[in-house]
Amino acid sequence: MKSINGILIMILVAGIAAGGYWLGGQKTGDIEQRTEGRGQKTEKSEVRKILYYRNPMGLPDTSPVPKKDAMGMDYVPVYEGEAEQGGQGVVSISVEKVQKLGVKSEAVTLRALDKTIRAAGRIEINERHIYTIAPKFEGWVERLYVNASGQTIEQGQPLFDVYSPELVSAQREYALAKQGEAALQNADADVKNSMKQLAEAGLTRMKNWGMTEAQMRQLASGESKRNLTFHSPVSGIVLEKKATQGMRFMAGEMLYRIADLSSVWVLAEVAEQDIQFIKLDGLAQINIEAYPDRYFEGKVTFIYPTMNAATRTVQVRVELDNHRGLLKPAMFAQVELPSGSSGKVLTVPTSAVIDSGTRQIVLVQLAQGRFDPRSVKLGNRSDSYVEVLEGVAEGEQVVTSANFLIDAESNLKAALSGLSAHAAHGGNAASPVANEQKTSANKTGGVGHQARGVLKAVNDDGTLNITHEPIASLGWPGMNMDFALANSSLVTGIQPGSTISFEVVERKPGEWVITKLQAKPVKAHEGH
Repeated sequence: MKSINGILIMILVAGIAAGGYWLGGQKTGDIEQRTEGRGQKTEKSEVRKILYYRNPMGLPDTSPVPKKDAMGMDYVPVYEGEAEQGGQGVVSISVEKVQKLGVKSEAVTLRALDKTIRAAGRIEINERHIYTIAPKFEGWVERLYVNASGQTIEQGQPLFDVYSPELVSAQREYALAKQGEAALQNADADVKNSMKQLAEAGLTRMKNWGMTEAQMRQLASGESKRNLTFHSPVSGIVLEKKATQGMRFMAGEMLYRIADLSSVWVLAEVAEQDIQFIKLDGLAQINIEAYPDRYFEGKVTFIYPTMNAATRTVQVRVELDNHRGLLKPAMFAQVELPSGSSGKVLTVPTSAVIDSGTRQIVLVQLAQGRFDPRSVKLGNRSDSYVEVLEGVAEGEQVVTSANFLIDAESNLKAALSGLSAHAAHGGNAASPVANEQKTSANKTGGVGHQARGVLKAVNDDGTLNITHEPIASLGWPGMNMDFALANSSLVTGIQPGSTISFEVVERKPGEWVITKLQAKPVKAHEGH
């Protein structure tokens, strides 16, 4: 009986154990199934689209497929979410840095470009008001009334007396003709007409020689003069006097040159790119060094049709009133010429443009700390604004101050190069935003980066093979690579296998050079 009970107890225990095993298996299966389900769900949620691969060293180089760089490092994948944060060639800077830099922006707007063109000029004599005194007959100067250059004279003022045998002969011929005309009153018409024509011919000849109406009336009365007095035809100054008392002169020889300075010209030298804005009859403001606190107003009367090839300027003539005689020929002048606008155009402040020499860039602020460098095509300029023909749209915010500091705080040039490089692959996204510390360190090739590692070998070409630790300032992971030496003596006395500390700089893109190198003492607890 006891044996039967023992057997029953053993059967019951075995059944309980089998049932527990079965239940445990069921629970384990359920747990594994649930875990597997969650794993599949997690795996599905973590699948992201790779847009392209970027250079692990931060250089402006991308690839649509996985690849390695020259040092054997894998290109870093850029996922769709990361590209959205960066954007095409977008530069990112921390909000704190933006506030420290004092970044300001202004909207791209439509406005009329009213530009004031400034040019250097000089005062010149109005060529229309220059007079030359040159007798039309041969003779002698018997008396001078005006005997100095620069002398101010009035219109009608006597200048000099001349004696000429030709003049005396013409006067006598005229007097005889007039007498004959009076004596032949009763003659036939033909004789009277011939005598009259002879008298008129003599009168015309003397008139052409410069005799005044009063002098000719005097001759008509029968009174002839031995001398002829020349008078000034205009009020002005004597620019040049060649006449001297007693001198003989030939027909047409210049004896006096007189200028009326009540009106003068300013000849302004306008730059080639500004000549399109100059309008005839436009008012101009003139400042003379002799009168720094005064401005003279004139009118643009002529734009010369030729250009000075040496200065690349075109002369613009401005006419000024000078009745007070303050303006002297040959004075230097500063000319301000307003230019009329031809309507509203899309503009940005001139301070927003970064000119690299080959192209012009503006930084479009997408959000706080995110800037998109854009190549723009520029048009006309005013004093404060410049027309943008393409590259930005109305309403976009462009950086107007600290844009060069943004360039210094970020790898702007790399972003721009990456923009072109990735476009060559046909992608829509550009190079990713570099680490801020890395880009500021890499801005110039002269920045040194401190590193530690182990010298593996000195290569035949003089370079060093080094396995280095991660370099935080460059964002590099630990790896094995070759470095050039700035001076071969740096490695003197250091054996392969030594733990070293060194400083590396980027001499040119992709070429890293060691400038400082020293062996670190091996501690007792360190291995080989």
